[in-house]
Amino acid sequence: MHTILITGAKGFIGRNLVATLQQARPDFVLQEFDLDDKEEDLAEFLASTDFIVHLAGVNRPERQEDFATGNSLWTGRLLHLVEESGRRIPMLLSSSVQAELQNPYGISKREAEQEVFSYSKCRAVPCFVYRFPNVFGKWARPNYNSAVATFCHNIARDLPITVNDPSAPLHLVYIDDVVAEMIRAIDGKANRVGDFCEVPESYTTTVGDVADKIRSFRESRETLSLPDQADPLTRKLYATYLSDLPTDAFSYSLKMNIDGRGSFTEFLRTPERGQVSVNVAKPGIVKGNHWHHTKNEKFLVVSGEALIRFRRVGDAEVIEYRVSGSKLAVVDIPTGYTHNIENVGETDLVTVMWASEPFDPDRPDTIFLEV
Repeated sequence: MHTILITGAKGFIGRNLVATLQQARPDFVLQEFDLDDKEEDLAEFLASTDFIVHLAGVNRPERQEDFATGNSLWTGRLLHLVEESGRRIPMLLSSSVQAELQNPYGISKREAEQEVFSYSKCRAVPCFVYRFPNVFGKWARPNYNSAVATFCHNIARDLPITVNDPSAPLHLVYIDDVVAEMIRAIDGKANRVGDFCEVPESYTTTVGDVADKIRSFRESRETLSLPDQADPLTRKLYATYLSDLPTDAFSYSLKMNIDGRGSFTEFLRTPERGQVSVNVAKPGIVKGNHWHHTKNEKFLVVSGEALIRFRRVGDAEVIEYRVSGSKLAVVDIPTGYTHNIENVGETDLVTVMWASEPFDPDRPDTIFLEV
C-alpha cells in the first residue's frame, strides 16, 4: 500500500484527484490536507507519506503579498517539514504557465518550482513539476479557476459573459486528463518534456470559439442538436457545461406532436448521426405507409405489441415482423420498401425511432404509399 499526501485536496484539481483515486486505486492510502488545516497534522502525515501531490496554492488573493505566502513560501515550508521528517519523498508540484511571466502570481509559482527543483537535486529524489495551462472540467469554481468555468456557470443561468477579444488564444487541459497524468507520475511514468512534465492531451483554441460552443450547448435544448461528440474538446466542454447546470434545470420539456392516433416527439438530432424520436400509437392505430430513397431507419419497440409490415416498391409480397416491448429487438427499415407499424396490443405502443438524417421539409425523402 502506498500512502499519498494531497495538499489542496479540497480544491478543484484536488477533489477530482481524490475522487478518482478512491475509486480506481484501492492500493493507495490518501492523506488529505488543505491550507486551513493544522501544520501539526501535516508533519504527522509526512511520517508515513510515500508520495506528495502538492496542489495547494493561491491564484486570486485579496492582497498581492499573499501570492508569495500561499505559493512559494508555503512550498518552502512544506519542504522544510519534509527535511525535518528525515525522509526522501517524491513530489508532484502543480504550477502554472503563468510561471513564465513577470506578474506576482507567476513569480510566486516560479519560486515554488525552484524550491522543488532544489529539493529534488539536493536529496536525489524524483520530482515532477507541471506548468498547467487553463484547467477545465467538473467542480471548477466560476470567476476563480478558469474562463471556461465562468462561461459555463453564467451561460447556464442566462447571465452575461465578457469576451474582450474573441481571437485571444486559449490553451486548455481537461481535468480527467490532468488526473490521469498525475496518476502516471505517481506510478513513475510521468510525461517528461525537458525539466518539466506535461499532460499529453491539450487543446489550443480561442476565447471566442469556447464561448460560442458553450452558448450552442444552451441552445441545443431548443434545436435538439447534440454537440459533436467525435471532437474531444467539444465533448469535454459539453460535459463541463452539464456539470454546472443549476440543480433545478436538469430537466427540459420536448415538443410533443399529439393527435388522435397518439404522439410523435423528436428527442435528438445531429447532422452526422441522424435523428432520434419517440413514437406513441394507440391500440389499433397504423402509422407510416411511406418509403424512402436514401433515408433509412431503425425501430425499437420498448412497450406494447407491434406488427411492422414491408412491401418492396413495385412488388406485391408483404413481409411482416411482430415485435414486443417484452423482448427488445431492433427492426431495420431498408430503403425502397414502403412500411408501416400497427399497434396490435391493448395498451399504448411506444417505439424509439432512429432516422439516418434529420427531417428536412425541403427535402423530406418520404413518399407515401400503402403497404
